[in-house]
Amino acid sequence: MRNIIITGFMGTGKTAVGRVVGQKLGREFVDTDARIEALTGREISKIFTRDGQEAFRNMEQDVCRKLSEKEDLVIATGGGTLIDTENRELMMRTGTVVCLTASAEEIMRRLGRTDKSKRPLLETSDLEVAIESLLKARSQIYQAFPWRIDTTHLTIEEVAKRVVEISERIAIPVRYPGGEYDIRIGAGLLERVGQILLEELSTGRICVVTNTVVSPLYNAAVEKSLRKAEFNVSTCIIPDGEEHKTLNTVSRLYEKLLDAELDRGGTVVSLGGGVTGDIAGFAAATFMRGVKFVQIPTTLLSMVDASVGGKTGVDLPQGKNLVGAFKFPQLVLIDTHVLATLPDEEIRNGAAEAIKHGIIADPDLFDRLRNGPLPFTPELIARVLRVKIGIVEEDPYERGRREVLNLGHTVGHAIEQVSKFTIPHGAAVAIGLVAAARIAVRLKLADHDLVERIENALSTWELPIKVPELSVDEIIAALAHDKKRRNGQTRFILPRRIGAVEAVDNVSAAIIRSVLHEMEE
Repeated sequence: MRNIIITGFMGTGKTAVGRVVGQKLGREFVDTDARIEALTGREISKIFTRDGQEAFRNMEQDVCRKLSEKEDLVIATGGGTLIDTENRELMMRTGTVVCLTASAEEIMRRLGRTDKSKRPLLETSDLEVAIESLLKARSQIYQAFPWRIDTTHLTIEEVAKRVVEISERIAIPVRYPGGEYDIRIGAGLLERVGQILLEELSTGRICVVTNTVVSPLYNAAVEKSLRKAEFNVSTCIIPDGEEHKTLNTVSRLYEKLLDAELDRGGTVVSLGGGVTGDIAGFAAATFMRGVKFVQIPTTLLSMVDASVGGKTGVDLPQGKNLVGAFKFPQLVLIDTHVLATLPDEEIRNGAAEAIKHGIIADPDLFDRLRNGPLPFTPELIARVLRVKIGIVEEDPYERGRREVLNLGHTVGHAIEQVSKFTIPHGAAVAIGLVAAARIAVRLKLADHDLVERIENALSTWELPIKVPELSVDEIIAALAHDKKRRNGQTRFILPRRIGAVEAVDNVSAAIIRSVLHEMEE
Protein backbone atom coordinates (compact mmCIF):
# COMPACT_ATOMS: atom_id res chain seq x y z
CA MET A 1 0.00 0.00 0.00
CA ARG A 2 1.57 3.27 -1.12
CA ASN A 3 1.86 5.97 1.50
CA ILE A 4 -0.37 9.05 1.34
CA ILE A 5 1.65 12.22 1.82
CA ILE A 6 -0.13 15.49 2.61
CA THR A 7 1.96 18.58 2.04
CA GLY A 8 1.46 22.32 1.48
CA PHE A 9 1.91 25.68 3.14
CA MET A 10 1.43 26.14 6.87
CA GLY A 11 -2.15 26.76 7.87
CA THR A 12 -3.69 24.74 5.03
CA GLY A 13 -4.78 21.95 7.38
CA LYS A 14 -2.24 19.21 6.72
CA THR A 15 -2.11 17.70 10.21
CA ALA A 16 -5.84 17.91 10.93
CA VAL A 17 -6.70 16.43 7.54
CA GLY A 18 -4.03 13.75 7.84
CA ARG A 19 -5.44 12.51 11.14
CA VAL A 20 -8.94 12.18 9.66
CA VAL A 21 -7.61 10.40 6.54
CA GLY A 22 -5.70 7.96 8.74
CA GLN A 23 -8.87 7.22 10.73
CA LYS A 24 -10.96 6.75 7.59
CA LEU A 25 -8.49 4.31 6.04
CA GLY A 26 -7.31 2.61 9.23
CA ARG A 27 -3.73 3.71 8.58
CA GLU A 28 -1.07 4.97 10.94
CA PHE A 29 -0.74 8.77 10.84
CA VAL A 30 2.68 10.43 11.08
CA ASP A 31 3.42 14.16 11.30
CA THR A 32 7.03 14.78 10.27
CA ASP A 33 7.41 17.79 12.56
CA ALA A 34 6.01 15.82 15.49
CA ARG A 35 8.32 12.92 14.64
CA ILE A 36 11.36 15.22 14.72
CA GLU A 37 10.25 16.70 18.03
CA ALA A 38 9.81 13.21 19.49
CA LEU A 39 13.26 12.09 18.26
CA THR A 40 15.08 15.18 19.55
CA GLY A 41 12.98 15.94 22.64
CA ARG A 42 12.78 19.58 21.53
CA GLU A 43 10.23 21.80 19.83
CA ILE A 44 10.85 22.79 16.20
CA SER A 45 11.32 26.43 17.19
CA LYS A 46 14.04 25.42 19.68
CA ILE A 47 15.83 23.37 17.00
CA PHE A 48 15.82 26.42 14.72
CA THR A 49 17.12 28.66 17.51
CA ARG A 50 19.84 26.35 18.76
CA ASP A 51 20.94 24.40 15.66
CA GLY A 52 19.74 26.52 12.75
CA GLN A 53 17.49 25.86 9.78
CA GLU A 54 20.06 23.76 7.89
CA ALA A 55 20.28 21.27 10.76
CA PHE A 56 16.49 21.03 10.86
CA ARG A 57 16.32 20.38 7.11
CA ASN A 58 18.86 17.57 7.51
CA MET A 59 16.62 16.05 10.16
CA GLU A 60 13.68 16.31 7.74
CA GLN A 61 15.65 14.45 5.08
CA ASP A 62 16.47 11.67 7.52
CA VAL A 63 12.82 11.33 8.58
CA CYS A 64 11.67 11.30 4.93
CA ARG A 65 14.12 8.54 4.06
CA LYS A 66 12.98 6.38 6.97
CA LEU A 67 9.27 6.93 6.34
CA SER A 68 9.67 6.16 2.63
CA GLU A 69 10.90 2.69 3.56
CA LYS A 70 7.52 1.95 5.14
CA GLU A 71 4.10 1.38 3.60
CA ASP A 72 0.46 2.11 4.41
CA LEU A 73 1.15 5.40 6.21
CA VAL A 74 -0.61 8.75 6.11
CA ILE A 75 2.11 11.39 6.39
CA ALA A 76 1.71 15.13 6.98
CA THR A 77 4.88 17.05 6.15
CA GLY A 78 6.12 20.42 7.27
CA GLY A 79 5.41 23.25 4.86
CA GLY A 80 8.98 23.32 3.55
CA THR A 81 9.76 19.58 3.65
CA LEU A 82 9.05 18.84 0.00
CA ILE A 83 10.62 22.06 -1.24
CA ASP A 84 13.80 20.00 -1.02
CA THR A 85 14.26 18.17 -4.33
CA GLU A 86 15.53 14.94 -2.78
CA ASN A 87 12.65 14.77 -0.30
CA ARG A 88 10.10 15.57 -3.00
CA GLU A 89 11.30 12.94 -5.46
CA LEU A 90 11.57 10.33 -2.71
CA MET A 91 8.05 10.91 -1.41
CA MET A 92 6.50 11.06 -4.89
CA ARG A 93 8.24 7.81 -5.80
CA THR A 94 6.99 5.93 -2.75
CA GLY A 95 3.54 7.45 -2.22
CA THR A 96 0.75 9.65 -3.48
CA VAL A 97 1.43 13.30 -2.65
CA VAL A 98 -1.51 15.67 -2.16
CA CYS A 99 -0.73 19.38 -1.81
CA LEU A 100 -3.17 21.47 0.21
CA THR A 101 -3.51 25.14 -0.70
CA ALA A 102 -5.54 28.11 0.51
CA SER A 103 -5.84 31.77 -0.33
CA ALA A 104 -3.31 34.12 1.28
CA GLU A 105 -6.15 35.84 3.11
CA GLU A 106 -7.41 32.56 4.58
CA ILE A 107 -3.89 31.52 5.59
CA MET A 108 -3.47 34.87 7.30
CA ARG A 109 -6.75 34.38 9.15
CA ARG A 110 -5.83 30.88 10.30
CA LEU A 111 -2.26 31.64 11.30
CA GLY A 112 -3.26 34.83 13.04
CA ARG A 113 -4.90 32.68 15.69
CA THR A 114 -1.80 30.56 16.36
CA ASP A 115 1.29 31.08 18.46
CA LYS A 116 3.92 32.59 16.13
CA SER A 117 6.68 31.44 18.46
CA LYS A 118 5.95 27.87 17.36
CA ARG A 119 6.46 28.83 13.70
CA PRO A 120 10.07 30.06 13.46
CA LEU A 121 9.74 31.24 9.85
CA LEU A 122 6.98 33.64 10.90
CA GLU A 123 8.76 35.25 13.85
CA THR A 124 8.60 38.71 12.37
CA SER A 125 6.81 41.90 13.19
CA ASP A 126 4.87 41.78 9.90
CA LEU A 127 3.04 38.45 9.57
CA GLU A 128 1.47 39.35 6.21
CA VAL A 129 4.81 40.16 4.60
CA ALA A 130 6.36 36.94 5.91
CA ILE A 131 3.49 34.80 4.59
CA GLU A 132 3.42 36.46 1.19
CA SER A 133 7.20 36.12 0.83
CA LEU A 134 7.18 32.42 1.69
CA LEU A 135 4.18 31.71 -0.54
CA LYS A 136 5.88 33.42 -3.46
CA ALA A 137 9.08 31.46 -2.93
CA ARG A 138 7.27 28.10 -2.74
CA SER A 139 4.31 28.57 -5.09
CA GLN A 140 5.99 27.15 -8.20
CA ILE A 141 6.81 23.88 -6.44
CA TYR A 142 3.40 23.61 -4.78
CA GLN A 143 1.74 24.11 -8.18
CA ALA A 144 3.83 21.34 -9.72
CA PHE A 145 2.23 18.60 -7.61
CA PRO A 146 -0.33 16.67 -9.71
CA TRP A 147 -2.92 16.48 -6.93
CA ARG A 148 -3.89 19.74 -5.23
CA ILE A 149 -6.86 20.70 -3.07
CA ASP A 150 -7.84 24.29 -2.26
CA THR A 151 -9.00 24.16 1.35
CA THR A 152 -10.11 27.81 1.57
CA HIS A 153 -13.83 27.07 1.69
CA LEU A 154 -13.81 23.39 2.71
CA THR A 155 -14.18 21.67 6.06
CA ILE A 156 -11.55 19.24 7.33
CA GLU A 157 -13.97 16.38 6.65
CA GLU A 158 -14.53 17.52 3.04
CA VAL A 159 -10.79 17.82 2.39
CA ALA A 160 -10.15 14.40 3.95
CA LYS A 161 -12.79 12.85 1.70
CA ARG A 162 -11.08 14.29 -1.37
CA VAL A 163 -7.67 13.07 -0.20
CA VAL A 164 -9.09 9.56 0.16
CA GLU A 165 -10.47 9.77 -3.39
CA ILE A 166 -7.12 10.95 -4.72
CA SER A 167 -5.27 8.17 -2.87
CA GLU A 168 -6.99 5.71 -5.17
CA ARG A 169 -5.56 7.53 -8.20
CA ILE A 170 -2.13 7.45 -9.79
CA ALA A 171 -0.14 10.28 -11.38
CA ILE A 172 2.80 9.50 -13.68
CA PRO A 173 5.02 12.25 -15.11
CA VAL A 174 6.17 11.96 -18.73
CA ARG A 175 9.20 14.01 -19.70
CA TYR A 176 10.02 15.24 -23.19
CA PRO A 177 12.50 17.82 -24.57
CA GLY A 178 11.48 21.14 -23.11
CA GLY A 179 8.86 20.00 -20.65
CA GLU A 180 6.75 17.29 -19.07
CA TYR A 181 3.11 16.36 -18.59
CA ASP A 182 1.18 14.14 -16.20
CA ILE A 183 -0.89 11.07 -16.86
CA ARG A 184 -3.52 10.91 -14.12
CA ILE A 185 -5.38 7.65 -13.62
CA GLY A 186 -8.34 7.02 -11.35
CA ALA A 187 -12.08 6.64 -11.01
CA GLY A 188 -14.30 9.71 -11.29
CA LEU A 189 -11.88 12.09 -12.99
CA LEU A 190 -14.44 13.19 -15.59
CA GLU A 191 -16.52 14.80 -12.85
CA ARG A 192 -13.43 16.76 -11.70
CA VAL A 193 -12.04 17.68 -15.12
CA GLY A 194 -13.00 21.36 -14.78
CA GLN A 195 -11.17 21.86 -11.50
CA ILE A 196 -8.17 19.86 -12.70
CA LEU A 197 -7.83 21.89 -15.91
CA LEU A 198 -8.37 25.12 -14.01
CA GLU A 199 -5.29 24.27 -11.96
CA GLU A 200 -3.30 23.34 -15.10
CA LEU A 201 -4.47 25.90 -17.64
CA SER A 202 -5.82 28.77 -15.50
CA THR A 203 -8.06 30.33 -18.17
CA GLY A 204 -8.81 30.30 -21.88
CA ARG A 205 -11.29 28.91 -24.35
CA ILE A 206 -11.71 25.15 -24.55
CA CYS A 207 -12.99 23.15 -27.49
CA VAL A 208 -13.94 19.58 -26.66
CA VAL A 209 -13.44 17.34 -29.69
CA THR A 210 -15.47 14.18 -29.37
CA ASN A 211 -17.27 11.74 -31.66
CA THR A 212 -20.80 10.61 -32.35
CA VAL A 213 -20.50 7.54 -30.10
CA VAL A 214 -18.79 9.11 -27.08
CA SER A 215 -20.65 12.42 -27.06
CA PRO A 216 -23.99 11.05 -25.76
CA LEU A 217 -22.18 9.16 -22.99
CA TYR A 218 -19.75 11.65 -21.49
CA ASN A 219 -19.81 15.06 -23.15
CA ALA A 220 -22.54 16.53 -20.95
CA ALA A 221 -20.64 15.65 -17.76
CA VAL A 222 -17.38 17.06 -19.13
CA GLU A 223 -19.02 20.28 -20.33
CA LYS A 224 -20.82 20.73 -17.00
CA SER A 225 -17.57 20.34 -15.07
CA LEU A 226 -15.72 22.75 -17.36
CA ARG A 227 -18.48 25.37 -17.19
CA LYS A 228 -18.57 25.06 -13.41
CA ALA A 229 -14.88 25.98 -13.46
CA GLU A 230 -15.90 29.02 -15.58
CA PHE A 231 -14.25 27.94 -18.82
CA ASN A 232 -15.68 29.16 -22.12
CA VAL A 233 -16.54 25.78 -23.68
CA SER A 234 -17.50 24.66 -27.18
CA THR A 235 -17.94 21.12 -28.49
CA CYS A 236 -16.92 19.82 -31.90
CA ILE A 237 -18.39 16.42 -32.83
CA ILE A 238 -16.63 14.41 -35.52
CA PRO A 239 -17.57 11.05 -37.07
CA ASP A 240 -16.43 7.87 -35.32
CA GLY A 241 -14.23 5.24 -36.94
CA GLU A 242 -10.84 4.80 -38.59
CA GLU A 243 -12.36 5.42 -42.02
CA HIS A 244 -12.90 9.04 -40.96
CA LYS A 245 -9.30 9.60 -39.85
CA THR A 246 -8.55 11.70 -42.90
CA LEU A 247 -7.40 15.15 -43.91
CA ASN A 248 -11.01 15.95 -44.90
CA THR A 249 -12.13 15.40 -41.30
CA VAL A 250 -9.29 17.59 -40.05
CA SER A 251 -10.24 20.31 -42.53
CA ARG A 252 -13.83 20.31 -41.28
CA LEU A 253 -12.54 20.37 -37.70
CA TYR A 254 -10.48 23.50 -38.45
CA GLU A 255 -13.69 25.23 -39.54
CA LYS A 256 -15.41 24.21 -36.30
CA LEU A 257 -12.49 25.52 -34.24
CA LEU A 258 -12.77 28.84 -36.05
CA ASP A 259 -16.52 28.94 -35.45
CA ALA A 260 -15.80 28.30 -31.74
CA GLU A 261 -13.45 31.31 -31.80
CA LEU A 262 -10.57 29.25 -30.45
CA ASP A 263 -7.44 31.39 -30.39
CA ARG A 264 -3.78 30.66 -29.74
CA GLY A 265 -4.39 30.76 -25.99
CA GLY A 266 -7.08 28.09 -26.27
CA THR A 267 -7.05 24.36 -25.66
CA VAL A 268 -8.28 21.39 -27.67
CA VAL A 269 -9.56 18.61 -25.39
CA SER A 270 -9.86 15.19 -27.02
CA LEU A 271 -12.69 13.11 -25.52
CA GLY A 272 -12.74 9.72 -27.19
CA GLY A 273 -10.62 6.83 -28.38
CA GLY A 274 -7.43 6.68 -30.37
CA VAL A 275 -8.92 7.91 -33.64
CA THR A 276 -10.43 10.98 -31.99
CA GLY A 277 -7.16 11.64 -30.16
CA ASP A 278 -5.14 11.37 -33.38
CA ILE A 279 -7.41 13.77 -35.27
CA ALA A 280 -7.80 16.26 -32.41
CA GLY A 281 -4.08 16.14 -31.63
CA PHE A 282 -3.10 16.74 -35.26
CA ALA A 283 -5.52 19.66 -35.41
CA ALA A 284 -4.12 21.08 -32.14
CA ALA A 285 -0.58 20.77 -33.50
CA THR A 286 -1.37 22.64 -36.71
CA PHE A 287 -4.26 25.02 -35.97
CA MET A 288 -2.80 28.54 -35.69
CA ARG A 289 0.61 26.80 -35.61
CA GLY A 290 -0.27 25.06 -32.40
CA VAL A 291 -2.65 25.36 -29.44
CA LYS A 292 -2.67 23.51 -26.11
CA PHE A 293 -3.90 19.92 -26.11
CA VAL A 294 -5.41 17.64 -23.43
CA GLN A 295 -6.20 13.94 -23.84
CA ILE A 296 -9.18 12.24 -22.14
CA PRO A 297 -9.13 8.72 -23.58
CA THR A 298 -12.37 6.73 -23.33
CA THR A 299 -11.24 3.33 -24.66
CA LEU A 300 -8.79 0.96 -23.03
CA LEU A 301 -6.75 0.92 -26.23
CA SER A 302 -6.25 4.68 -26.15
CA MET A 303 -5.63 4.65 -22.38
CA VAL A 304 -2.74 2.19 -22.54
CA ASP A 305 -1.24 3.36 -25.82
CA ALA A 306 -2.57 6.02 -28.19
CA SER A 307 -3.03 8.88 -25.70
CA VAL A 308 0.59 8.78 -24.55
CA GLY A 309 3.74 9.82 -26.38
CA GLY A 310 2.67 12.78 -28.49
CA LYS A 311 2.18 11.06 -31.85
CA THR A 312 -0.81 12.34 -33.83
CA GLY A 313 -1.82 11.83 -37.42
CA VAL A 314 -4.28 10.82 -40.09
CA ASP A 315 -4.42 8.19 -42.80
CA LEU A 316 -4.04 8.42 -46.57
CA PRO A 317 -5.66 5.95 -48.97
CA GLN A 318 -2.24 4.27 -49.30
CA GLY A 319 -1.77 3.58 -45.58
CA LYS A 320 -2.20 4.44 -41.91
CA ASN A 321 -0.74 7.50 -40.20
CA LEU A 322 1.20 8.68 -43.24
CA VAL A 323 0.52 12.32 -42.33
CA GLY A 324 1.09 13.49 -38.78
CA ALA A 325 2.95 15.54 -36.22
CA PHE A 326 4.27 15.25 -32.70
CA LYS A 327 2.06 17.12 -30.24
CA PHE A 328 2.75 16.55 -26.56
CA PRO A 329 -0.34 17.09 -24.41
CA GLN A 330 -0.59 19.33 -21.38
CA LEU A 331 -2.25 16.50 -19.51
CA VAL A 332 -3.74 13.01 -19.95
CA LEU A 333 -6.75 12.13 -17.77
CA ILE A 334 -7.74 8.46 -17.57
CA ASP A 335 -11.06 7.84 -15.80
CA THR A 336 -11.39 4.10 -15.17
CA HIS A 337 -15.15 4.50 -14.62
CA VAL A 338 -15.63 4.60 -18.39
CA LEU A 339 -14.30 1.04 -18.75
CA ALA A 340 -17.60 -0.21 -17.33
CA THR A 341 -19.43 1.08 -20.43
CA LEU A 342 -17.10 -0.57 -22.96
CA PRO A 343 -18.11 -3.74 -24.81
CA ASP A 344 -15.94 -6.81 -24.32
CA GLU A 345 -14.42 -6.36 -27.78
CA GLU A 346 -13.02 -2.97 -26.78
CA ILE A 347 -11.45 -4.42 -23.64
CA ARG A 348 -9.85 -7.16 -25.75
CA ASN A 349 -8.48 -4.57 -28.18
CA GLY A 350 -6.78 -2.74 -25.33
CA ALA A 351 -5.48 -6.01 -23.90
CA ALA A 352 -3.67 -6.70 -27.20
CA GLU A 353 -1.59 -3.54 -26.79
CA ALA A 354 -0.98 -4.35 -23.11
CA ILE A 355 0.29 -7.82 -24.04
CA LYS A 356 2.50 -6.17 -26.67
CA HIS A 357 4.07 -3.96 -24.00
CA GLY A 358 4.79 -7.02 -21.88
CA ILE A 359 6.51 -8.75 -24.81
CA ILE A 360 8.64 -5.67 -25.47
CA ALA A 361 10.01 -4.96 -22.01
CA ASP A 362 8.05 -6.42 -19.06
CA PRO A 363 7.97 -10.23 -18.67
CA ASP A 364 6.14 -9.98 -15.34
CA LEU A 365 3.39 -7.91 -16.97
CA PHE A 366 3.13 -10.50 -19.75
CA ASP A 367 2.79 -13.28 -17.18
CA ARG A 368 -0.01 -11.40 -15.39
CA LEU A 369 -1.90 -10.93 -18.63
CA ARG A 370 -1.38 -14.40 -20.10
CA ASN A 371 -3.17 -16.04 -17.18
CA GLY A 372 -6.49 -14.70 -18.37
CA PRO A 373 -8.78 -11.69 -18.35
CA LEU A 374 -8.41 -9.52 -15.26
CA PRO A 375 -9.74 -6.04 -14.44
CA PHE A 376 -7.75 -3.09 -15.72
CA THR A 377 -7.32 -1.24 -12.44
CA PRO A 378 -5.45 2.08 -12.22
CA GLU A 379 -2.41 0.11 -11.01
CA LEU A 380 -2.49 -2.28 -13.99
CA ILE A 381 -3.00 0.54 -16.50
CA ALA A 382 -0.06 2.37 -14.91
CA ARG A 383 2.08 -0.78 -15.17
CA VAL A 384 1.31 -1.05 -18.89
CA LEU A 385 1.98 2.64 -19.46
CA ARG A 386 5.33 2.62 -17.70
CA VAL A 387 6.73 0.41 -20.47
CA LYS A 388 5.79 2.95 -23.12
CA ILE A 389 6.76 5.95 -20.99
CA GLY A 390 10.25 4.56 -20.43
CA ILE A 391 10.70 4.12 -24.17
CA VAL A 392 9.24 7.45 -25.34
CA GLU A 393 11.24 9.41 -22.77
CA GLU A 394 14.39 7.82 -24.17
CA ASP A 395 13.36 8.50 -27.78
CA PRO A 396 10.54 11.10 -27.90
CA TYR A 397 10.67 11.66 -31.69
CA GLU A 398 10.97 8.04 -32.86
CA ARG A 399 14.53 8.25 -34.12
CA GLY A 400 15.69 4.99 -32.59
CA ARG A 401 14.51 2.99 -29.59
CA ARG A 402 10.87 4.09 -29.87
CA GLU A 403 10.36 2.03 -33.00
CA VAL A 404 10.10 -1.11 -30.84
CA LEU A 405 6.58 0.02 -29.94
CA ASN A 406 5.64 -0.95 -33.51
CA LEU A 407 5.84 -4.63 -32.59
CA GLY A 408 2.88 -6.33 -34.29
CA HIS A 409 1.91 -3.14 -36.13
CA THR A 410 3.60 -3.81 -39.49
CA VAL A 411 1.32 -6.71 -40.42
CA GLY A 412 -1.42 -5.34 -38.18
CA HIS A 413 -1.74 -2.05 -40.04
CA ALA A 414 -1.73 -3.88 -43.38
CA ILE A 415 -4.58 -6.14 -42.20
CA GLU A 416 -6.57 -3.13 -41.03
CA GLN A 417 -6.14 -1.44 -44.39
CA VAL A 418 -6.99 -4.50 -46.51
CA SER A 419 -10.06 -5.23 -44.37
CA LYS A 420 -11.15 -1.60 -44.88
CA PHE A 421 -10.93 -1.28 -41.10
CA THR A 422 -13.61 -3.88 -40.40
CA ILE A 423 -10.97 -5.61 -38.28
CA PRO A 424 -10.29 -3.38 -35.25
CA HIS A 425 -6.81 -2.21 -34.38
CA GLY A 426 -6.31 -4.42 -31.32
CA ALA A 427 -7.36 -7.57 -33.15
CA ALA A 428 -5.10 -6.67 -36.09
CA VAL A 429 -2.16 -6.08 -33.74
CA ALA A 430 -2.79 -9.48 -32.11
CA ILE A 431 -2.45 -11.15 -35.50
CA GLY A 432 0.61 -9.02 -36.18
CA LEU A 433 2.23 -10.17 -32.91
CA VAL A 434 1.86 -13.81 -33.93
CA ALA A 435 3.22 -13.04 -37.41
CA ALA A 436 6.24 -11.24 -35.90
CA ALA A 437 6.96 -14.18 -33.59
CA ARG A 438 6.72 -16.68 -36.45
CA ILE A 439 9.02 -14.56 -38.63
CA ALA A 440 11.52 -14.39 -35.73
CA VAL A 441 11.50 -18.20 -35.56
CA ARG A 442 12.05 -18.46 -39.34
CA LEU A 443 15.05 -16.15 -39.00
CA LYS A 444 16.34 -18.21 -36.05
CA LEU A 445 16.07 -15.21 -33.74
CA ALA A 446 13.67 -16.98 -31.38
CA ASP A 447 12.66 -20.47 -30.27
CA HIS A 448 9.37 -21.90 -31.46
CA ASP A 449 7.93 -22.03 -27.94
CA LEU A 450 7.81 -18.21 -28.06
CA VAL A 451 5.08 -18.46 -30.72
CA GLU A 452 3.11 -20.82 -28.51
CA ARG A 453 3.41 -18.55 -25.46
CA ILE A 454 2.23 -15.49 -27.40
CA GLU A 455 -0.61 -17.36 -29.08
CA ASN A 456 -1.80 -18.78 -25.75
CA ALA A 457 -1.76 -15.35 -24.11
CA LEU A 458 -3.78 -13.81 -26.93
CA SER A 459 -6.22 -16.72 -27.06
CA THR A 460 -6.86 -16.38 -23.33
CA TRP A 461 -8.25 -12.91 -24.10
CA GLU A 462 -10.17 -14.31 -27.10
CA LEU A 463 -8.00 -12.33 -29.51
CA PRO A 464 -7.42 -13.67 -33.04
CA ILE A 465 -4.19 -15.50 -33.86
CA LYS A 466 -4.98 -16.40 -37.48
CA VAL A 467 -5.14 -14.30 -40.64
CA PRO A 468 -8.83 -13.89 -41.54
CA GLU A 469 -10.24 -14.35 -45.02
CA LEU A 470 -8.16 -11.66 -46.67
CA SER A 471 -5.87 -11.80 -49.68
CA VAL A 472 -2.29 -12.45 -48.60
CA ASP A 473 -1.14 -10.72 -51.80
CA GLU A 474 -3.09 -7.59 -50.82
CA ILE A 475 -1.62 -7.67 -47.32
CA ILE A 476 1.92 -7.86 -48.73
CA ALA A 477 1.12 -5.06 -51.18
CA ALA A 478 -0.09 -2.91 -48.29
CA LEU A 479 3.25 -3.45 -46.53
CA ALA A 480 4.87 -1.46 -49.34
CA HIS A 481 3.24 1.69 -47.94
CA ASP A 482 4.24 1.08 -44.31
CA LYS A 483 5.71 4.32 -42.96
CA LYS A 484 8.53 2.41 -41.25
CA ARG A 485 10.06 1.25 -44.55
CA ARG A 486 13.73 2.12 -45.07
CA ASN A 487 15.61 1.99 -48.36
CA GLY A 488 12.74 0.10 -49.97
CA GLN A 489 12.69 -2.58 -47.28
CA THR A 490 9.88 -3.31 -44.86
CA ARG A 491 11.21 -2.94 -41.33
CA PHE A 492 9.94 -5.43 -38.73
CA ILE A 493 10.19 -5.37 -34.97
CA LEU A 494 10.68 -9.01 -33.96
CA PRO A 495 10.66 -10.65 -30.51
CA ARG A 496 13.67 -12.68 -29.42
CA ARG A 497 12.02 -13.63 -26.14
CA ILE A 498 9.48 -12.15 -23.77
CA GLY A 499 11.03 -8.86 -22.71
CA ALA A 500 13.44 -8.43 -25.64
CA VAL A 501 12.82 -7.34 -29.24
CA GLU A 502 14.90 -6.00 -32.11
CA ALA A 503 14.47 -4.25 -35.46
CA VAL A 504 15.18 -6.27 -38.62
CA ASP A 505 15.27 -5.06 -42.23
CA ASN A 506 16.21 -8.13 -44.20
CA VAL A 507 12.92 -10.03 -44.07
CA SER A 508 12.27 -11.48 -47.51
CA ALA A 509 8.88 -11.33 -49.19
CA ALA A 510 9.01 -15.13 -49.43
CA ILE A 511 9.22 -15.52 -45.64
CA ILE A 512 6.44 -12.99 -45.05
CA ARG A 513 4.22 -14.71 -47.60
CA SER A 514 4.94 -18.16 -46.19
CA VAL A 515 4.19 -17.08 -42.61
CA LEU A 516 0.92 -15.39 -43.59
CA HIS A 517 -0.22 -18.49 -45.53
CA GLU A 518 0.75 -20.61 -42.53
CA MET A 519 -1.52 -18.44 -40.37
CA GLU A 520 -4.56 -18.49 -42.68
CA GLU A 521 -7.82 -19.63 -41.11
